Amino acid sequence: MSRWIVSNVPAWLVLVGLLVLIAGGAVLLQKLLRQRYPQLAGDAHNDPTRFAFGVICFVYAFFVGFMASALWSQINAEDEQVRTEAAAGVQLARDRSVFDAPDGDRIRQALLDYERAALTEWPMVANGGQAYPEADRALKRVYLAYEQVNAHTDIQRSFLATSLTNLDKLSQARTARVLQAQTNSSGPPWSLWSVILLTSLLVVGGSVIYGIEEPRLSTTLVATVGVLVAANLFLIMELAHPYIGEIATSSQPLQEVVNVLSEP
Repeated sequence: MSRWIVSNVPAWLVLVGLLVLIAGGAVLLQKLLRQRYPQLAGDAHNDPTRFAFGVICFVYAFFVGFMASALWSQINAEDEQVRTEAAAGVQLARDRSVFDAPDGDRIRQALLDYERAALTEWPMVANGGQAYPEADRALKRVYLAYEQVNAHTDIQRSFLATSLTNLDKLSQARTARVLQAQTNSSGPPWSLWSVILLTSLLVVGGSVIYGIEEPRLSTTLVATVGVLVAANLFLIMELAHPYIGEIATSSQPLQEVVNVLSEP
């Protein structure tokens, strides 16, 4: 569900929707409860509420902070994976000039076909789909192009060995990227979402029943807590999917490889 929302709904609209649903809903709930139970406006129950609210907020802050940190680290790891794949591609594109012209041209075309196929594959696997078969075939053609290189000099043989090593790095990085995108397409499991939603509900509920006689102050407190909870849920939802959304890992490094290969 969260993957569909992040993938198909603009981020600003998701945030606005959460703010209206949580903050607006909490304010409305408070007004209804105080009309039904006027004693909630008093402070007779504030001491136990204050204690429970403090414990709940501490657990909530720790848990949300831990989740946000873990998910952000996951995005950084995927960024590093894509940069490794792109760096290997750029190095291969530059080192091909050492080989004879026919070999270099054949390598350039094979690499260009692969990188374009990898860019086509990106949105497929980002949404939980299968790997693009043409990308696999294009990668095989890159290996074949290097197997056909006729290295005459020691320098060419040295660069050929280095290029094969970089090609292995590129292949491994792509495999890791595809597997990660496929296995993590649904985001956190339902058990984690249950805990996130439960603690969020407890935080909002604690602010709703806290007794403040002045209506404006009470409404401001509830709205502020509601905005905080909505913002945290929005952050976790966006961070939960490393390949889709506003702050997802970008395919721009792969595009840079295409740009290098397209230079005259």
